[in-house]
Order: sequence, then structure tokens, then C-alpha cells
Amino acid sequence: MGFRITTWNVNGIRYVQSMFEILEADIVVFQETKIQRKDLRDDMVLVPGWDCYFSLPKFKKGELSFCIADRVKLTPEGITGILCPPNSAVPFRDLPEEQQIGGYPTSEQLTRPAFMNQENDEDGSDDGKTTPDPKIDAATLDSEGRSIVLEFPAFVLIGVYCPAYRDESRDFFRMDFLTALDARVRNLIALGKRVFMTGDINIAKTSLDSAHALEGIRKRTTTEEEYISTPPRRLFNSLLSDGVVVGTRDEGREQPVMHDICRSFHPERSGMYTCWDTRLNTRPGNFGARIDYVLCSLDMQDWFCDSNIQEGLMGSDHCPVFAVFKDQVPYQGGLTHIRDIMNPPGMFKDGKRQQEYSSRFMLPASGRLLPEFDMDKRRSIKDMFARKPPSTLSRSSSAASALEKPIASPASGPATPTTTTPNETLNTLVSCDTQAPGAVPLKRSKPPPAVSAKRSKSITAPSASGQKSLMGFFKPKAGDGASPKKSNPAPSPSMAPAASQPPDTTADIPITSTGTSSAQPSPGRLRTDDSVVDPIVSKEDWTKLFTKKAVPRCESHQEPCISLTTKKPGMNRGRAFWICPRPLGPRGEKEKGSQWRCPTFIWASDWNSTSQSET
Repeated sequence: MGFRITTWNVNGIRYVQSMFEILEADIVVFQETKIQRKDLRDDMVLVPGWDCYFSLPKFKKGELSFCIADRVKLTPEGITGILCPPNSAVPFRDLPEEQQIGGYPTSEQLTRPAFMNQENDEDGSDDGKTTPDPKIDAATLDSEGRSIVLEFPAFVLIGVYCPAYRDESRDFFRMDFLTALDARVRNLIALGKRVFMTGDINIAKTSLDSAHALEGIRKRTTTEEEYISTPPRRLFNSLLSDGVVVGTRDEGREQPVMHDICRSFHPERSGMYTCWDTRLNTRPGNFGARIDYVLCSLDMQDWFCDSNIQEGLMGSDHCPVFAVFKDQVPYQGGLTHIRDIMNPPGMFKDGKRQQEYSSRFMLPASGRLLPEFDMDKRRSIKDMFARKPPSTLSRSSSAASALEKPIASPASGPATPTTTTPNETLNTLVSCDTQAPGAVPLKRSKPPPAVSAKRSKSITAPSASGQKSLMGFFKPKAGDGASPKKSNPAPSPSMAPAASQPPDTTADIPITSTGTSSAQPSPGRLRTDDSVVDPIVSKEDWTKLFTKKAVPRCESHQEPCISLTTKKPGMNRGRAFWICPRPLGPRGEKEKGSQWRCPTFIWASDWNSTSQSET
């Protein structure tokens, strides 16, 4: 298999290792992983056989793009160069030339077009809106972790996750990001470098790449010219060799510089979509858009042998897109194996590995060098709680220090401590224990603590008056002799006549009457219970009360409907409703009498009230 690069908007990363096994790629670019640095795990960073580089959001979670690559030469983060390398306060764009990739947008390029700064009405009157600053804030663009730039010997790889259209509040940010990205790509190509850009661009190039656009043109609500003339789409088409630009091209974008690899292999293919609406379940009917791309500079367009989408891989609202390189590519006037120029010099020769990849090839931005994942600095929990055995020297020195305490006789003053070797000390202890009875015993300067004596005494011979065990409460108390067997006392003479007397019937009357009343209820009470309580009816009533309402069925297919909740702003926001469970068809509309979603629509409140009235 040839050298493959794959891009995938995963919409939340889960099991990285299994993803790599399925994709079978050499370089994988993920977007929208929805994690922050604190969420990184070993199985995301320490993937066997892979090196990884991250672009993490600075302020919020979700807008994250990161790339996991094979072998890299340089890896700055962001497209403007305003960010700093790890453990450095100098931005990438201010580093020495040999330590930077270059092509950073200039201040003139980071300026909004004139039409975006026009905030007056058509008649020229001021509508009260604040005119935005024409300068683009580079730090804001790179604060959301939307791009990462990697330099290989063969080309510069740009992994990107462009902002999507949500509402008007993000229009300026979206256009600013696309403007900076366009400037960075053009500057790199002007420096003579090859560029490979991939990721989620969030723009459908033409109506052929969007089911919504085709449906709008069919209904005559829009035209092809209007569709491709929106500012983001016009800018993107200006970058591509097969892009269509209506009218005169913008200044600085007179020439296209990038090639759409996947579309070049499938020029007339319709329905080649990479993103679908999961809320409306439009993927089975293939009503989506192609917004994920693999692009390259024009001098690389002959390097590829295949490119396609992998629409069969589930797990996200996007599908992967890949491009496969030829084994031999034109490089520096000759043909070179692609793996030779995708790795550090000397690692591959004619496509065969010459040496193994080691940590000395890792760059400072590698995820494996993050402090929490550096294997040379990490300690496991076992290491933290394991007791290290003391060495022989430390044991002997501690024993010597314990025995070198001053020993004084009753007649003499404080003794001067003397230093002895461990062997001499042990010999002295042995001789003191085995000395003759007539010898004068040595006394310690301080008596041993009483606690230790009591502790040793309790260990050797536990006291009978001490604390009892649990079994002690269930045993008879120990007496002088064996405990006598328990026997009933003999009846006294005064009790004997009472035993021979007949039982007192008057004393038993209350007990007998009580038992009789509880065993035989009164006839009046039985009549009341029989007239009110019916167990079968009661059971049915309680069953109806706690049984879940039946789900309505759709009109065309008679299948159980699904429940959704309105999120659109307005008076119905938060209301639940029932619709047909089937997905939308290729036209993106509800259809009657077909296999796709039918027009069934029922408010949940109406259905509940109908169910209650029927019961």
C-alpha cells in the first residue's frame, strides 16, 4: 500500500488505536476531538509506532484540531505564527530563519476587505452599528486550536478546522480565519515550498458538492452563480485551480495555487458527500455536503495515484477522506521514493527502513514530550508505595548509631560516648548477656519507657483482666469450679396446691373474646368491603395510571414515531413532538408513499390529551 494521508472530523475522539487500524494511513489529521489538555490519556498520546502533535484550545473546549503524524521536521502551531513554542516566550514568527517554516501573513494581508468594513445602509446613512477594526487579531485566530502546520522534507502539511457558519456573530471571525489561511498558503508557495492542506474547510465548493444547493436550484430559490458568489465560497474558489470565480478576481488572488485531489479523481461524481445532519438522520438518504478536502499545491498534482471518501465508516457526522501517494515521485530533478522524503534523512533509503525512530528525532512540540507523558520522568503508583529494602551499609550504620549512646555507672558521671565498629558493638552485647553472676551489671542512663514494657508484656502474656474478645461475651464466666448445669427450681409447698387447682375461666374470657373478634369479622364490615373493593378493577385502574402512553404511528408506514424537542427560538421552543422514524430521502424532504420519511407530525401535548380523553 502506498503512503496515505487521511483527514477525519471525528466529532469527539474515543479509541485512537482502533481508529488507526481501520484507517490504515501513515498520517492522520483529526478535527473536533472535543478534549482539552487535561483530558489527554496514555492511549491518545503514547500510541505505539506513532508520534503526535496537538493544537489545543486556549480558552474553551470543542474547537480542537490536532494531527497525529509519522515523522516531522518542524512543527509550529497555528497559521499566523503568533504562538510560542513549548518552554519559550518567543513567537514562531520571530525565531531564527532556520527554526521557522516561514510564510507568515503580513500586517497588510491581515486586513479585512473593504466590503466587510461597510456598515452603512445602501442610502449611505449610518444605522448605528459600530464599525469593526479593519485589522485582524492574529492571537484570536490561533486561540481556538484550529490549525497546526508540520514541515516534512517533501512538503509543508497544514491541518485545519475552519469555522462553520452558525450565526452573524461569527461571520467576521470566519472570514478573518479564511483570509489568514489563504495568505499563509500563498506565502509558502511563493517561498518555493510545496503545500499539502487537509481538514474540515466547512465550505461546499459548488452545487455539485451540496445537496441543499441542488435542491435550492431545483426549486428556483437560488442559482449556481449566487451560490458560488458568497464571500467564503468565493475566497475558497479563488484558491483552487478548478474553482469558479464570478467576475474579476480579488487583488492578491489573481492566480489559483491549490489542486482539489479528490475531485480530480471523480470529476463528475454526484453525491460524494462527507458530512450529514445527524439530527435529521440524513446520512442513509445521502443528503449532505462535501466540506472535507485533501488539497495540494499545483507542483504536486501528479504525485497521487488514488483519492476517495470512506463513507462506510461510522462514528461521526463526517466520514474520512484520503489521498494516496505514488511510490516514486518527481523530486529535485529525479524520481525519489516518497518514504525517503517523508522522514528524517538517512532513516529510509529506496523505501526501506535503515534505522529505527528514536526519541532523539522528536521535536519539542511532540505529545510524547509533555511532562505528564514523559516516560523518563513518570512514576507509577507501585513505585510510590513500594518499600525499598535498605542496603547493608545503611543497616550497619543505623545499628551502630543506635548502640553508640552513652552508658553511665551509678558512681560516675556522664560517660563519654565512644565510637566502635558494628562487629565490636555486637560482641560487647553478647558478652554482657553471658557474663558471670558476680559481675557488676551496667545500667542505662535512662530506664526504658513503660509503654514498651507494657506492650511487650501484652504480647507475650495477655492479661485475663484486659479487653475481651467478641467470643468472650458468649462464654460462661469462669468460677471456682465447673459451672453447674442450669436446672429449674423445685416448686415450693405453697405453689403445689395452686398447680392442682382447676384453671380460672374468668381470666381466660378476655383472651378468648379477643381472638374470636379478630378471627371472625362482623357481618357489617364484610358487607362494606364487598360493596366497595373489586381487586380486578383496582388492578386495571392502577395499571392504566402507571403505564406509559402508547407511541403514535406514522401515517404512511404505520411504524412507531420518534420523539424530538424543538430548539428553534420562539414560542414553541422546548416543546416535544412526534415524527416518522425513517430518514429523509435524497431530496431532503418528507415524501408521502415512499420508503423515506413521511409528513407525519404530532405535538406531544396533543397526543397526550387525546390518549387521556380516550381512557
